[in-house]
Amino acid sequence: MAKRRVGVWLIGAKGGVATTTIVGLVALKKGLAPDCGLVSQLPEFSHLELLGFKDLSIGGHEIRQTTLFDEAMKLHTVSRVLDQELLSRCKTELDRIDKQIVPGTILNVGSTIEKFASSSLRHRVETPRQAIERIQSDYRSFLKSQQLDQLIVINLASTEPPLDDSSLPARWKELERLLDRPAKKSPLAASSIYAIAALDLGLPYVNFTPSVGSAPPAICELALERETCHMGHDGKTGETLLKSVLAPMFAHRNLEVMSWVGHNIFGNMDGKVLDDPENKKTKVRSKDRLLHQILGYHPQTHVSIEYIESLGDWKTAWDHIHFRGFLNTPMVLQFTWQGCDSLLAAPLVIDLLRFTELAARRKEHGLLTFLCCFFKSPLGTPLHDFSQQFQVLKEWSRK
Repeated sequence: MAKRRVGVWLIGAKGGVATTTIVGLVALKKGLAPDCGLVSQLPEFSHLELLGFKDLSIGGHEIRQTTLFDEAMKLHTVSRVLDQELLSRCKTELDRIDKQIVPGTILNVGSTIEKFASSSLRHRVETPRQAIERIQSDYRSFLKSQQLDQLIVINLASTEPPLDDSSLPARWKELERLLDRPAKKSPLAASSIYAIAALDLGLPYVNFTPSVGSAPPAICELALERETCHMGHDGKTGETLLKSVLAPMFAHRNLEVMSWVGHNIFGNMDGKVLDDPENKKTKVRSKDRLLHQILGYHPQTHVSIEYIESLGDWKTAWDHIHFRGFLNTPMVLQFTWQGCDSLLAAPLVIDLLRFTELAARRKEHGLLTFLCCFFKSPLGTPLHDFSQQFQVLKEWSRK
C-alpha cells in the first residue's frame, strides 16, 4: 500500500473515551503498549492492509476548557487506571495534539451538557448552517495543515436528549432548507450537525454514541450523494455485549426468557450526563432494543442507569434473567460485569477508525453495516446476535 496521510477527528475530544483513545494511539505509535483489545489485530484480519499508527494525525472538537493531559491524569488519580509513567512518556505528544483541538457546538445538546461548555460557546449564536460551515472550516484547515489524504470523523461526545425526528424530511434537499432556522427552532442536534459537516465534504463519519448522528434518512442520502460512508450508533462495550452473546443461547436452547433486568452504575462524566432523565432516555432505548430481535418475542425488561460518583470510570452492571425451562420450571441466571468504561471503548474506536478508513479506500459508500458487531443499535441491519455480526465482519474482510 502506498503511504497515505490519514487523520482522525474526534468529537468530544477530551472526554474519557476520546482521551483514552488518544493515549492508546500515542502509546501504540511509540511501542509502549500491546495491542490487547484490538479486534483489528486478530489473525482473521492480518491479511488486510489496515491503517498503521506511525503517521496518524489527531485533532478534534471539544466544548470544555481543559487539557488532554489533565483529563488523562484524572483517569489515573480518580479512576485508578492508566499508568502514570505511561502518561509521562506520552505527555509531549498529548500537548501537541491539544493544540489541534478546537471549540465545537452545543446546538440542541440539552441543558445538562450545556453546563459543561465554555462561556464563549454558551453565548455563541449561530444557525445550524453557520455551525456546519464553521466546523467544515476546521476540517479543511486540519486536512491542509497536516497534508492529509483522508480524515475520519468519529463522534465520542456525551449522549444528547432524544429529539423528535419524526417530522424530519426524508430527502436531503428538503432537510437542507431547514439549516437556516434559528438554533432553538432547529430539528437537528449537534451530533447531526457534525455528521452533515463531515459527509457534505465527503468525509467518513462514525457515531459511537446513542445520539441520532447520521441516522435520519436525509443524512443517509447526503452520504450517498457525496460518495462517502458512515455508521453508528452506540458502541457495544459491556452489558449489552453480554446480552448479544447470552440471548442467542436461550433462543437456541428453546428456553423462554420471561424477564431480563439490568442495573448499571458508574461515576464518570458520561454518568453525570445520563443522570439527567432526558439524556438517559436515549441511552436506555439503545440498550434495551436487541432482546426482541434475537428472541423473537418481548420478555419483560427493565434497564436502569445510575450515577455513583465514587466509582469514577468503573462501570458495574448486574443482570437478573428469569427464564422458563423444561416442565415449566422457572430458573435464574445472574451475572455481574465490571469494567473500566473508557478502556473497554477506546480499542473499539481504534478498530472502527481502521476498518472505516479501509472501507473508504475501497470506495464503499453509504452505511457500513459490516461494522454492526461494534454497536448496540447498528444502523441498516436487523442483526444483533454477536456471533452473526462478527461473521459479517469476517466475510467483509475476505472481499
